Amino acid sequence: MLYETMAPAGEIVSDATVAEGIFEKTGVQMSGPYLCLLRTGKRTNPSIQNIQAIAEYFGVPASYLVDTDNDTDTEVEAELRLVRAMRDMGVRDIATRLSGLTSESIANLAGLVDRMRELEHLPPIAPRGPHAVGEA
Repeated sequence: MLYETMAPAGEIVSDATVAEGIFEKTGVQMSGPYLCLLRTGKRTNPSIQNIQAIAEYFGVPASYLVDTDNDTDTEVEAELRLVRAMRDMGVRDIATRLSGLTSESIANLAGLVDRMRELEHLPPIAPRGPHAVGEA
């Protein structure tokens, strides 16, 4: 999901591009083929320095890259989905237009969106966090 989040809409980010970005941002050098091996599981046990550099480049905690059984993964993936959604101009436009509406109005719109997702056979998306729409 990290590569998809970093890519501009409809584009694919290559391992070589990510390797260059990691070097530019962190000074840690690794190759595109090495990143490909890590992503596909053909290479395991990267150095702590490489894990930290990859995590810094993507803006995620290092634990997200190494520990798949924790709550951080769920939280980070939710944030990554949000980043991807906000790159869509239509989504960003609607989100901006919601600013200033009452909680009740936002809850009503959330209900409409849930129904539209259902009609389009998309999976439901549960409200997030303690301040989610419709929660006290």
